[in-house]
Amino acid sequence: MADSPSWRDMLKSIIKDQRERERIATELGLNVLTLRRWSTGETQPRPNNLRQLKRAFPIELRDQFAALVRQEDVSFQDETLPDSLGNLDPEFLRGVWKMRAETVPILLFWTLCKHVLQHALRQLDPEHAGMSITVVQCMPPGQDGLISSLREVFGRGTPPWPAELEREAMFLGAESLAGYAVSRCRPEAIGDLRTKETHLPHYKVGHEVSTAAFPLLYTSQVAGCLLVSSTIPNYFSSPSRFQLIQNYAFQIAEAFTPEQFYPLEQIRLRIMPSFEVQHRLLVTLQDRINKSMLRAHSDGNHPQQTRLQAEALTWQQLEEELLEAAEESYTRER
Repeated sequence: MADSPSWRDMLKSIIKDQRERERIATELGLNVLTLRRWSTGETQPRPNNLRQLKRAFPIELRDQFAALVRQEDVSFQDETLPDSLGNLDPEFLRGVWKMRAETVPILLFWTLCKHVLQHALRQLDPEHAGMSITVVQCMPPGQDGLISSLREVFGRGTPPWPAELEREAMFLGAESLAGYAVSRCRPEAIGDLRTKETHLPHYKVGHEVSTAAFPLLYTSQVAGCLLVSSTIPNYFSSPSRFQLIQNYAFQIAEAFTPEQFYPLEQIRLRIMPSFEVQHRLLVTLQDRINKSMLRAHSDGNHPQQTRLQAEALTWQQLEEELLEAAEESYTRER
């Protein structure tokens, strides 16, 4: 009698298709050779790898895959994260308050964001299933007094995302879930970005499967949002998790100064280009900042710029160029 099929046989069958093989490897952040070694039994994936692998499979095959894995390991569960996470612990909150009281203003934003996001990842993704958490900030108003876009300014992640997300930062606008949440000053979530069963604006970037955005509010004004993405579908459908992330957003809001919050009538977000289009300009950021500082240094009629001033000016110039690029693309498509 032939041996009964195993999850390795299923994987081996699926990765015969080159596009599926590359898609799954990309979603898991692995080399295709690793998938082949798993399928032949040459190496054994960790339980968390198996959970990620199941979520990367076509929807109609996931239950069958999980059943085959349980034939070898009866303890295998796809969802190991606790549904009830509780509230923020007092020790963590004391740390936030201490930073607010003792940190010098120039360092407060980065110090507090790092403290909150690292704690959030430990609570929300204890088994490193894959999560990114990003602080998104309103760009300063343009000449018309309106805010046209948001910018990712600080982020932390667990694999398959990098630990620090600043190098992947981008602008977000009306086309994004972050923009939608900020424009309406209410949190929003999408359960599965791989399907089209949502009316909310969004586009999938990288490894994210489910995502949620929580506005950063102060006296009914908004500074941006806390954007959270997971490799797990419907991760934010749990009320306790949703409330916990909302609590983290309240703490992140403490990192902003009052003048960085804007009334809702000033928020008029426009469409921003795709990440691929943005990347071509964003890779020039540091070179632009350095050139801006050199020009200011060589021009005796203008005061020298600090690096922070040069960065702020450069980000505004990039925003203007990207808004123009989006407008030109829209005009061509009409």
